[in-house]
Amino acid sequence: MFKVMSVSTSSVPRPESAAPSPPARLSALPALPRIARRGTPEGALPALALFVAVRFAGVLTVILTNALRGHPLVKTLAHSWDSRWYLHIAAQGYGHKIWITPQGAVQADWAFFPLYPGMIRALTTVLPLTPGQAALLISWICAGVAAYGVYAIGHLLYGRGVATALVALWAVMPHAVELTIAYTESLFAALAIWSLYHVLKRNWLWAGTLAALAGLARPSGFAIALAVSLAAAHEAWRRRGRVPVSLWAGAVLAPLGWLGYVLWVGSQTGNLLGGYFKVQSAWDSKFDFGVGSAKFVKSLLLHGGGVVYPMALVIVAAGVLLFALLCLERAPLALVVFAGVLILLVVGGSGSFSSKPRFLLPAFPLLIPMARALTRTWRVRPAHAVLVYGALTVVSLLFGAFLTAVAHSPL
Repeated sequence: MFKVMSVSTSSVPRPESAAPSPPARLSALPALPRIARRGTPEGALPALALFVAVRFAGVLTVILTNALRGHPLVKTLAHSWDSRWYLHIAAQGYGHKIWITPQGAVQADWAFFPLYPGMIRALTTVLPLTPGQAALLISWICAGVAAYGVYAIGHLLYGRGVATALVALWAVMPHAVELTIAYTESLFAALAIWSLYHVLKRNWLWAGTLAALAGLARPSGFAIALAVSLAAAHEAWRRRGRVPVSLWAGAVLAPLGWLGYVLWVGSQTGNLLGGYFKVQSAWDSKFDFGVGSAKFVKSLLLHGGGVVYPMALVIVAAGVLLFALLCLERAPLALVVFAGVLILLVVGGSGSFSSKPRFLLPAFPLLIPMARALTRTWRVRPAHAVLVYGALTVVSLLFGAFLTAVAHSPL
C-alpha cells in the first residue's frame, strides 16, 4: 500500500494487603510522608512470576499462531509495523528512510523518538545479537521492570493484595501483547512508572531524571513530565515555598527529554518550533479535539469494522470509565494526571484507532479500581475471582495473537 524508499539525508524534505493503608488522596497529599517511610516493597515475587508466566504464554501463543499460518515464527514479534522503523534507525540513524502515502504525504523517520533505537544499537555493539533480537530483549526486560514498578506503587499505596492484583490485571490487558514485541511501550512504561514511584516517595531528582528519559522514548513522554512537574508544584504550594532544591531540579529536568527531541527535529526541518508537529501531521498524528475519533465511531457504527476496531473502541471507552472511577478513588495527583493526559491524547488525537489501545498500556493507574474490586472478590469468593481472571487471560492471549499474527490493522 505504501511505496518504501531509502534516501539520503539530503533528499528527505525538512519539514493494591490484608490490613492495607488507605490510598493517598488528592486532598490529603500531606499524608504522603507516612507512606514514603515504607521500605522496599515485599512479596513482589509471586506477582512478577504471574506476570512473566502470562506474558510468556502470550509470546508462545503468537509463535504458535504464526506456525499454524505458515509464517516465520517470531517475525511478527520483532518486525511488525513501527518495529521496522526503529530497527532501521538503529542501523542507519535518522534521515535515511521515508514512506510516501498514496495521498502524497511524506512520512519521515523523525516521527520516532531516539531512546529505543539508540539502546538497540548500543546492545548490538556489545553483544552478538541481531537488531531484532536486541529490540525484543530490551522490551522483555523493560516489561519486567515496569511490572515491578506497578507492584511497588500498588504496595506503597494499598498494600500487597492490591499490588498483586494490579500487576496481574496489567498482564492481561487485551493488548498487553504489545509489551513483548519490538515496540517502545515497555521502555516508556518502565521509565514513567518508576518516575511516578519516586514522585510518591518524594525523590524528586530521580523522578525528574526518569521522566526526562521517558520523554526520549515516546511522543507521550510529556504526560509523565507534566505529572512530575504538577506534583512538584503542588508540593511546593503545600510547603508554602519551603522546599528543597531537588524538588525544583526534578521539575525542571522532567520535560527536557521530550522538549529536546522536539526542538532537534525542528532544527532539522528548518522550523524549530513547528517542524516536529509538521512531521507528525504527515502520519495523521495530531490533536484535533476528538474530531477524528468521532468520525471513526460514526463510521464504525454505520459500516462495522471486523474485530480489531470494535475491540479498540471498547478498550478506549473502558479506559474513559476507569479514569472516572480512578478520580472517585481520589488517587495521588501524579497518577491522575499521568493517566488523564494519556486518555486525553487517545480520545482527542487523530490517527489510526487500532493503535489507540496501545497508547493506554502505560496508564496502569486506570486499573486501580479493578484491582481493589478483584482483591475484595478474592477474599469473599475466591473461585469467582479466579474465574474472572481466567477469562481475562484467555481474551488477552487470543486477542494478542490475532492482533499481531493475523490482523492487518496497524499496531
